[in-house]
Amino acid sequence: MVQFQIDEERCIQCGECAEDCPAGVISMDDYPKMTNEEGCYRCQHCLAVCPTGAVSVLGRDPDASTLLEKNMPDAARLETLIKGRRSVRRYSDRDLDKALIDELLHIASHAPTGVNAQAVLFTVVREGAVMQVLREEVMAELTKLKDDGKLPEGMVEQYIGMAVEMWKKEGMDIIFRGAPHLLITSAPKDAPCPVQDTHIALTTFQLMAHARGVGTLWDGMVMMALSLIPGLATRLGIPENHTVGYAMVFGEPAVEYHRTVQRGPASVNIVK
Repeated sequence: MVQFQIDEERCIQCGECAEDCPAGVISMDDYPKMTNEEGCYRCQHCLAVCPTGAVSVLGRDPDASTLLEKNMPDAARLETLIKGRRSVRRYSDRDLDKALIDELLHIASHAPTGVNAQAVLFTVVREGAVMQVLREEVMAELTKLKDDGKLPEGMVEQYIGMAVEMWKKEGMDIIFRGAPHLLITSAPKDAPCPVQDTHIALTTFQLMAHARGVGTLWDGMVMMALSLIPGLATRLGIPENHTVGYAMVFGEPAVEYHRTVQRGPASVNIVK
């Protein structure tokens, strides 16, 4: 049930909810009404655009939402966050507070998805002890593949082979970078935009994580491991009908960066 409701004492009949509805299922009479609940995208644009908080949809209380006025981030600080974000490859072995992890995941669930599918699954390792078991399992499997000469030739053999050697000789983990936590995003294969949705969700998670002092790394080595080890995705609880977007390790950084880097200029193609 969409549960579209109007508080007539608050409604000023501005028509913004009807005008902004991307599905075109809200019409104006004396007060707004939903004409086709099955056509509702469940995007909550009507709740967000109402200037007086008169619209409730999906059982949501508009007063429970955060007002945007005077609460949006300063553009200069947001620019610094984007430019100052670093790929972190050195982590402490301390677990993050589970409440912080859950908060970051909740915020990341607000990332946009194609046709508002909201189908991204966040598969997360929240405990360092669980991560250590997983680390040892993965390294054992990769070591066996290397010793049996079953690593695919090329980049995979080069990087995974190096990771196995460093693990065997020095106990160094360059697959997970010693991070205490892992996040993998996936979405049903039949979702409108499964790969794009999962990448946008991870990007959203990453920026909020860095704003809270949490380090992250887009981890291509984990993606290689997922492709090489049969059953690893199932071991992690990722449904068979899901497309894996990408993997990210995260945790408390054991390194501190002090300034932004200097990139650019941007490569731009101007259409005329």
